[in-house]
Amino acid sequence: MALTLKEKKPGQRACDEKDAKGKLCVGHLKRWYYPDDSEVAKELGPGAEIYRCERCHALYRPASADSSTAGQRFQPQAVNILGDTVRTK
Repeated sequence: MALTLKEKKPGQRACDEKDAKGKLCVGHLKRWYYPDDSEVAKELGPGAEIYRCERCHALYRPASADSSTAGQRFQPQAVNILGDTVRTK
């Protein structure tokens, strides 16, 4: 049986699979850790980065240009150091 993987779009955090009626799943995509003897490990190798929908269990491969992981691009406007607010550049 062939494994079907979808490609995550940059910044995508919710599943975009549609059911038989055409309604979107919109389940949260989470990093999925699978056992080394599973079908995914046999096809992609152990330790491949895979995301899985919490609701419909659709599998997603990360987009190569995805740099929008939560908190990665966050730049604080001010830093509180012992009660004093210091502006960052």
